[in-house]
Amino acid sequence: MSYQMAIDQLNAMVPELYRDAGQPRRKFSLDQVRTLLHALGDPQNRFRSVLIAGTNGKGSTAATLASILTTSGLKTGLYTSPHLERVNERIRIDRAEISDEDFARLYFRVQDEAQQLVLNGSLPQPPSYFEMLTALGLNYFAERGIEVAVLEVGMGGRLDATNVAEPLVSIITDISLDHMEWLGPTITAIAREKAGILRPGGTMITLPQHPEANQVLGETAAELGMRVVSAAPFMPAPERDGSTEEYGVEALSDRIHVKSPLKGAHQRRNVALAIASAVELAERHGFPVTAESIGQGIRQTQWPGRLEQITRDGVDWVLDVAHNPAGVWALRAGLRGLLGIRKPEVLIFSCLRDKPVTEMAQILFPLFARVIVTPIHTARGARIEDLLAAANATGSNAVAVDSVGEALRLTGKDARGGVAVISGSVYLVGEARTLLLTLKGGAE
Repeated sequence: MSYQMAIDQLNAMVPELYRDAGQPRRKFSLDQVRTLLHALGDPQNRFRSVLIAGTNGKGSTAATLASILTTSGLKTGLYTSPHLERVNERIRIDRAEISDEDFARLYFRVQDEAQQLVLNGSLPQPPSYFEMLTALGLNYFAERGIEVAVLEVGMGGRLDATNVAEPLVSIITDISLDHMEWLGPTITAIAREKAGILRPGGTMITLPQHPEANQVLGETAAELGMRVVSAAPFMPAPERDGSTEEYGVEALSDRIHVKSPLKGAHQRRNVALAIASAVELAERHGFPVTAESIGQGIRQTQWPGRLEQITRDGVDWVLDVAHNPAGVWALRAGLRGLLGIRKPEVLIFSCLRDKPVTEMAQILFPLFARVIVTPIHTARGARIEDLLAAANATGSNAVAVDSVGEALRLTGKDARGGVAVISGSVYLVGEARTLLLTLKGGAE
């Protein structure tokens, strides 16, 4: 069975979040995930884990923490979602993606077990797209004998497939409104779903955030008798201009020089959560983490598509996967710090159809002299007429094109010698990044 066959079968599984209206909703159940994993030898029990839930910043926090643990000498698995360019990105050990051969082999192993469980009545339905990938990733980690896994929750937390793990610590990043159809219409409701990764007598690591989220997390932690660790001591001291990219913090009886390759003031919160988690794992669980390995791990973090800068064909491109209003606000603030007095000329934008495109447009589009909207290669993408209408409602100078490649070519002419931004969807940024980095003349 080939890798391409595995990818084709996986891509044929339409994520439940984006099934056509009128189709019955899938009933997610951790018991079903546990049944599948038990048939596979309970791989989630063969290594220690950290779980990370939240609306924004989960991936950045996960990547930073995993880099710290790898640098500390631990064989570290990292499971994240979604991916930018290839699904293999979601499953890594010590910064290296799973190979095509291992991916295909484990995909068909999981599929065979799942089919047998459905046939004998142990499972009421085949695993979902995300459940398949989670089972595959956990199996890969167990098979390779990792010591610790950093697991990013896909959506919510309570019923997410990653929540089968028993974490040493549970990290909660910033919570805002997103996936409201599934998680609830308020910050309170969404925070309750995220709090599903908390464990009786366990440890929660978080930062002060929206009052509604704070209340839910605090009440849940108290009910469960949890140890609560604030990452606030690992935030930098406020600077007058707020633009410092390097700063020092005290941890493990030493001074850490923090210099993250992830740009933007919002990343300081994610880095602080990673530091607090690393310190907790060192002090409470005996991990061989030092102040030196924390600082070095932060510097070696790899997490593209987050205020990432690429210079190509005379254009300074900024790529950012901001995909909800909170993320777009962070992007807007980040551009000020990144560009200084330079103003971006062009925005290439697209998003998924469940996103509040009008609100996102109001926040972001007025910054640009021109906005180019484009479809993306997924049935989940927003309609081009809806994107254009949102742009026109802001009074933007907007144009619609037929493809990401065409958007890059047009921008390459309009913004030569200047700055262009690509944002709104992971799918958009991933496709654009591939074109910019690999196709000859892709932006000309």
